[in-house]
This record gives sequence, C-alpha cells and structure tokens, in this order.
Amino acid sequence: MAKQKIVVKVSLQSAKDRSKAMRTVVGVSGVETAALQGDDKNQIAVIGEGIDSIELTTSLRKKFGYADLLTVGPDEKKEEKKEEKKDTPVPVVCPPVWPPVFTPIYQEPDPNCCIM
Repeated sequence: MAKQKIVVKVSLQSAKDRSKAMRTVVGVSGVETAALQGDDKNQIAVIGEGIDSIELTTSLRKKFGYADLLTVGPDEKKEEKKEEKKDTPVPVVCPPVWPPVFTPIYQEPDPNCCIM
C-alpha cells in the first residue's frame, strides 16, 4: 500500500488545542508523521499508510467540534526522495576474535600437608 497525505482543517485557537490535536492525530493507526501547516497553523498534514481519513476527521470533530477534510492523495515528496537516494552498502570489518588461551597450572604436592 502506498503512502498517502491527508490534510485536515481544524479550528485551533491556542497552543494547548494544537497539542491536543496532534496527540489525537498520532493516535490513529497508520499515521507516521503529522505536522501543522497554514498561516494560522490550523491545518494538520498527516502522512502514513492505510490511514482511514473518515476515522481521522471524526475523531477530530469529537474533540474540537469542527474538522474539514481538505485533501487526500499520494505522498509525492516521499516517493521522489526514495528514487534520488541510492546508498551503497559499506562493508563492515570486524577484528578477529581469538579464543582465550588456557595453560594448565600444575603444582607439586606439599610434603608438609597431610589430609586425613
């Protein structure tokens, strides 16, 4: 399933409302990133896979009374970055680990020691 971008307009009056809205959005299953956008920071852009846009707007309406679904579409920015970024794997070189060397220690019996 491809990533999708959903933009929802919500009436956010204070920083406390913005924080509450972000917690609500991140709690929806499938959400990977969420960000505030717009002039008044009253739009929430959500990116993820398998996000139910109706569930998202319904949960925001329950908390804030007003939420309007603006756009739903594929996430174009993420797809472009994946195509441009081509990393070559770096070989990992680990130093060899040698087993510890055990030398047996032999002691001559003490002639003064007597065990009965």
